[in-house]
Amino acid sequence: MVSFSPSEEQQMIINMVKEFSTDHLRKLYRECDESGEIPVDVLDTAWEFGFISTSIPEEFQGLGEERSSLTGSLIAEELAWGDLSIAMHILCPSLVAIPLVEMGTDEQKSKYLPGFCGDRFKAATAALIEPRFDFDPTALSTTARLNGGDYVLNGEKCYVPLAADADLLLVYASEDDCTQGFLVEKGTTGLDIIEREKNMGIKALATYELSLKDCRVPKSNRLGGEGGCDFVRVLNCSRVALSAMAVGVARGAFEYARDYARERSAFGEPIASRQTIAFMLAEMAIEIDATRLMTWEAAWKLDRGEDATKEASLLKSYADDMVLTVTDRAVQILGGHGYIRDHPVELWLRNGRGFATFSGMAIV
Repeated sequence: MVSFSPSEEQQMIINMVKEFSTDHLRKLYRECDESGEIPVDVLDTAWEFGFISTSIPEEFQGLGEERSSLTGSLIAEELAWGDLSIAMHILCPSLVAIPLVEMGTDEQKSKYLPGFCGDRFKAATAALIEPRFDFDPTALSTTARLNGGDYVLNGEKCYVPLAADADLLLVYASEDDCTQGFLVEKGTTGLDIIEREKNMGIKALATYELSLKDCRVPKSNRLGGEGGCDFVRVLNCSRVALSAMAVGVARGAFEYARDYARERSAFGEPIASRQTIAFMLAEMAIEIDATRLMTWEAAWKLDRGEDATKEASLLKSYADDMVLTVTDRAVQILGGHGYIRDHPVELWLRNGRGFATFSGMAIV
């Protein structure tokens, strides 16, 4: 039977991450958004929680705990409630680590997974999105062609987080009309990291365009080896992660707008008592809870090893609309105050607007 209550261990994790988000992320989000930088000590503190190393088997120097997309979605929600940019930065290495744990060959795991179990934050990332209006993750323009003992990659990518600092990139490309992942190490000939993107939202997260021109990677660096990877599962795990983050952003905006409406008075009474505002807040709360339950359902199916494509696809579409609606209404409730930087709702609206674009930028 499905439980709608986190286990005792999961609740402890939620409380721990919520405390971290309150003490660190909520105090830094505006400074980071303005400067475009995230303090290294915050990243190292987050790294100590073992969000990534816990799911890596002991034989590869991890903690060897069972990986759970449901638990991962709970963590993602709480971190995104603190700040989306910092949350994406903290969890970015999992874009490589999780596919390696689930689908990597023994050789790939032995070579790369120990690097995610050190004492300091390790930058690693994945490149999926392409700069074209008809982008489809299952029909990529970036190609991989086998040439002797190497694969030759050609194409363009965008919205690649931490690309300039990453020692390892998981690049997704089309091989015989099938999307596969390729492990590309920093400095590989043909891999060109272009300038940092100037985004409307997630301004504290460094994202880059990259170019692949006859980029040669060893045949052994094809994720999963000859058997390849289950890209549909990777995509579904990403959809769940991003939806959980959308819930976190929307929840933050809702809570702020609710509290503002309770405290802000007009004509001798709190504006929250006005029917229009009260109904708006109620609808926001309903949409957030509905999206969270859909997230849990899709994550639960992933943990059971079932095909969650339908659930994850519907969830992602619903979450993209929900977070934009909720953050926009938060701005509306604050009126003129919602449009200025003295309040965070404008930041949440900018971040919320991007979720429809954030394909493959997080994974649980």
